[in-house]
Amino acid sequence: MEQPITLQEMLEARERRAFRQQALQKEYPVPLICFTMNIAGPVKNSPLIRQGFALGCRRLKERLDAARLTPLYREIVSDRAGNEGFFAVDAPVGLLKQLTCDLEDGSPIGRLFDLDVLDANGEKADRTAFGLPPRTCLICGKPARECARSRTHSVEELQTATTQILRDGIDQADARDAARLACQALLYEVGTTPKPGLVDRNNSGSHRDMDVFTFFNSASALWPYLEACARTGRSTAGLPAPDTFARLRALGRQAEADMLAATSGVNTHKGVIFSMGVVCAALGRLSRRDWRDGERILQECASMTAGLVERDLAGLTEETARTVGQKLYLHHGISGIRGQVEAGFPAVSRTGLPVLKEGIRRGLGLNDAGCATLLAILADTLDTNLVARSDLKTQQEVAGRIRTLLQEDPYPSLETIERIDQEFITRNLSPGGSADLLAVCYLLYFLEKEGEPDV
Repeated sequence: MEQPITLQEMLEARERRAFRQQALQKEYPVPLICFTMNIAGPVKNSPLIRQGFALGCRRLKERLDAARLTPLYREIVSDRAGNEGFFAVDAPVGLLKQLTCDLEDGSPIGRLFDLDVLDANGEKADRTAFGLPPRTCLICGKPARECARSRTHSVEELQTATTQILRDGIDQADARDAARLACQALLYEVGTTPKPGLVDRNNSGSHRDMDVFTFFNSASALWPYLEACARTGRSTAGLPAPDTFARLRALGRQAEADMLAATSGVNTHKGVIFSMGVVCAALGRLSRRDWRDGERILQECASMTAGLVERDLAGLTEETARTVGQKLYLHHGISGIRGQVEAGFPAVSRTGLPVLKEGIRRGLGLNDAGCATLLAILADTLDTNLVARSDLKTQQEVAGRIRTLLQEDPYPSLETIERIDQEFITRNLSPGGSADLLAVCYLLYFLEKEGEPDV
């Protein structure tokens, strides 16, 4: 339970902050950005407030990165008295004040950010001195000082508004970031080159009706769907995990229609609409702190789809089994992507992601590590797309050959992969299911790499 603080504790916290500012500016004689939160009432810290503060830290870093500014020093403090961030930045005070005011004024949650800029002498830069308007009340929009002076709004009203602003701002940012990184993963997947039998930057693989631009159109059309999946996960986070999944199916049908409209009827991402939609919904269900934990994300995917194979595929007969996936399940018990997701994406957690990360650790770029990752997934997983373009015997033969190759060299040269690509094209083979799993690997890698400031 959140602990309220006394007036004396608040005064002591302000004094400590002033002493810390002085000490830092003595060590770093450059402008200092001091970041705190405007939180009404005696409770100054909570999990929700920390999430809002972490969002502010991310946004500040983005603005500094965009201005090509790297803090000489960064410090984060979090205790009962609140959250504080100190950033020593060697840049003109006016530039920093404009940058921080843009953050404070640019979104509803920015109203809760208090970003002071001190010059090298410790003098606080005033926004009005730079021609910037005064801050507004978070309830009525009038000048904040007037409302504070006249106590226009009760503490309870301010606390209610603050909580709503925090929740809305955090949820909006998380859904947006989940969709952004998922779309980035889709674009990295199609851009990874060479990929045997698949569309890449070199050629269209075994496909005559699509190229990289078809995939660009499709990925762009899927952004709203991926964001909606994340929002659905967040809004249903308090419900059993399967309830979240049940609400994705209508979204998925609309996403498929959007994809086909964007590609003039070409199926580029039907499989990934399912797999990536589930992952984005899992991100919505989880706290952002869990986003760096790939295993936790994949466990949530498994929880959401528990019993899916039995529900979707039980009772199939020779007459009702129409798709390749249904026939494989009926004749061989192969559950395809449904089984992958229900099991928590073992091809990603046990094979794909470790190969991707190890390749990068060895010094490979994302493209070359991604090429090897695709081969590892192809060798380890029964790709039903590949079976659909040939048969089960061919898939097993191809996977066996790739396994032998990877035993000799887990990161084959691009020239070797190009030769495999030409063979796949000649034989009209295409491991599209493996490509979808590569996209999931990229997303988890991006999530782990991006992380968030520790608060």
